Amino acid sequence: MAVILARHSVTMHAMRIAVVLSATLACACGGSRHDAAVALPKPSRAAESRALFVEVSRVLLHPRCVNCHTPDESPRQGDQSVVHDPPIWRGTGHGVVGMQCSTCHQDKNAELARIPGAPGWKLAPLSMVWLGQTPHAICEQIKDKDRNGGRTLAEVHDHLAFDRLVGWGWAPGADRQPAPGTQQEVAAKFQAWIDSGAECP
Repeated sequence: MAVILARHSVTMHAMRIAVVLSATLACACGGSRHDAAVALPKPSRAAESRALFVEVSRVLLHPRCVNCHTPDESPRQGDQSVVHDPPIWRGTGHGVVGMQCSTCHQDKNAELARIPGAPGWKLAPLSMVWLGQTPHAICEQIKDKDRNGGRTLAEVHDHLAFDRLVGWGWAPGADRQPAPGTQQEVAAKFQAWIDSGAECP
């Protein structure tokens, strides 16, 4: 008798599951058009723009970029952005007399000496600090001609897309980690950000 009752209980449980599944499938497959799919809201143009700049900032905040966009007189080096060794001072951005950047950094990487190099090797101006900044702060800075070297956003795009010193970030030589993606990809995202309204995150 106990075995029969147990089997009956299992059978009833299976039937309940079948009824629930049937109802669920009916709603998903055989219901009205209104039940078939729920349209998700499309992100606003401003939200898309902010998301694009966040993607761009993944490059701008990478050590290959922030090491030259420092808040003080010293460049940084390595993936941990440690102070340059030997000690170097900003000067005009190219170093000081007797210790200029070009003394060691040539127009290309010195592979055997492991010294990085690219045309125009220098520090970014103090108005263009990225090290330790948020994506929002960098975004506002890039849009401000008083702090971005007097550039329009189109000119900032060209700087990102074609400048060979910027391009070094993706070909840093030795065992240095390159910036994410490619120079062309970040330039395309930057242009899309401009086209979508240049909103800051």
